[in-house]
Amino acid sequence: MQAVNQQRTENELLSYFKEVRARTEELCAPLETEDFIPQPTVDVSPPKWNIAHTTWFFEEMILKRFAPDYQVFDPDFGFLFNSYYNTIGTRTNRDERGALSRPTVAEVFKYRKYVDAQMSEFLSEELSAEIKDLVVLGLNHEQQHQELFLTDLKFTLSRNPLFPVYRENYAVEEICEMPNAGFAAIAEGIYEIGYAGDGFCFDNELGRHKVFLHDFEIRQSLVTNAEYLEFIEDKAYENFNLWHSEGWDWVNQNAVNAPLYWVDRDGEWFSFTLSGLRPINWDAPVAHVSFYEAAAFAEWKSARLPTEFEWEIASTKFEYGLRWEWTNSAYLAYPKFKKAAGAVGEYNGKFMINQMVLRGASVVTPGGHSRATYRNFFHPNLRWQFTGIRLAK
Repeated sequence: MQAVNQQRTENELLSYFKEVRARTEELCAPLETEDFIPQPTVDVSPPKWNIAHTTWFFEEMILKRFAPDYQVFDPDFGFLFNSYYNTIGTRTNRDERGALSRPTVAEVFKYRKYVDAQMSEFLSEELSAEIKDLVVLGLNHEQQHQELFLTDLKFTLSRNPLFPVYRENYAVEEICEMPNAGFAAIAEGIYEIGYAGDGFCFDNELGRHKVFLHDFEIRQSLVTNAEYLEFIEDKAYENFNLWHSEGWDWVNQNAVNAPLYWVDRDGEWFSFTLSGLRPINWDAPVAHVSFYEAAAFAEWKSARLPTEFEWEIASTKFEYGLRWEWTNSAYLAYPKFKKAAGAVGEYNGKFMINQMVLRGASVVTPGGHSRATYRNFFHPNLRWQFTGIRLAK
């Protein structure tokens, strides 16, 4: 992580802490107890685990290390709610998070309340720059899990044949951008890439450096559902010439013929949303497509996906934030990237293999996580996030 602005006072940090923690519980408000438990696939986590893990972060990374005489809420929770931090120790298998009927949902909320009280007291004291940085990292980490809370929950609810509603009037994927399908031209040149400033950023954004880019053009609007329907109707899912070899295998092994959550009912297309099953808004940007699908669509349009460097430099030419946008860049370290010591060093660097970079943000991304240098990353087959397509040529 990047050092935070040291002018942030303890009172401001405490207010920030309370605001983020309250937002997570607001997201939980529409759920019934039974909604907190299921995990239909390894790629998503149950709501109960998400809200416990974000609490675990503050207990493990801050209170246990820096708060004098801190007493852990439950010594077993360190094992249950660690995600991937090998430095800290063993943990529950990722695919078994939904098998944890105990501790109960009520106990997890007691855990949050206990840690929040201890953190509020701790944040009232004078803190070092190191501790402030860790608190801010923990809050950004929780905001990432707020987005995961919604995307994971959407996938889980979609497995229910009743297509349950999380919240009325919350079909955020139907939000449209201003129509502008033109391309913006970017001149050949040497450009600087990476975060510059004194605010927060993740360590994978650091190592600002120069890159050379050839002339290119990038589309100022995202690919819409209507455009993607044309791709489907042209039998693109049956045309091997459009797909990467791995993508073609993925299509056939999984019988993929449309974006995730699209449902064909007697020739009419619907989409599952956080407000239930609804007719598709054809003007909205397509969502929940894999990198394989994005690349195949670009090939079908005689275009390509932008690299993450092209995307960052061109980002002043368009509005972004409705979809995480696939790029044609592998997730790799920037020059001079160094992993931090200890568990914090496991946050990003260990995942720099076999993943593709996404840029921008989505309609369920919390504020402060949408910036031109932000580097999201996923395996190319995944599509439960609000992923979309911007073309380049």
